[in-house]
Amino acid sequence: MELNKEKNIILGSGSPRRKELLAQLGYSFQVRKANTDEIAPSHYNGSETAVFLAIQKADVLKPTLQQEELLITADTEVWKDNIRFGKPDSIESAKEMLRSLSGESHDVITGICVCDQKKTISLSVTTKVFFKTLSEEEIDHYTQVYQPLDKAGAYGIQEWIGLIGIEKIEGSYFNVVGLPVFELSEILMNW
Repeated sequence: MELNKEKNIILGSGSPRRKELLAQLGYSFQVRKANTDEIAPSHYNGSETAVFLAIQKADVLKPTLQQEELLITADTEVWKDNIRFGKPDSIESAKEMLRSLSGESHDVITGICVCDQKKTISLSVTTKVFFKTLSEEEIDHYTQVYQPLDKAGAYGIQEWIGLIGIEKIEGSYFNVVGLPVFELSEILMNW
């Protein structure tokens, strides 16, 4: 499926998960990475943070856009009890995050920003995720075998821990993977 013959899509993300999901939607696109510090004002809630960071990534890349290009940027956040669970900086930090999420629910919020040289649309999508109580052995296995350091909340729902540890979700699975594809496709089809 082609969006608009006059627009070339640019995905402002190096995430393999976002690339895969956008390709599954049927769009051709190029990747242009946005290097930002991913720091938002401390008084922002999860939705505000996710949208702020998606817009921040777009702002970095917008000056590079040609007239025929359409940019998509995103930021996925994990929040529990009004606390942001970013990307862990060590395996021990990843284990602590997983212990905190174990047996509890949390919100995964993805902010997206779609823009060209004239127009910008941004929004956020929230999914509630419920983890079973994880054993220390399960946490150790996941943090040793997989790569929790590049993921908000120290986990990927599409990986082993999602298969054995997530009891249920309320909302979009693809949002937790990193791209709310339903909302994005609505924006793209109506651009």
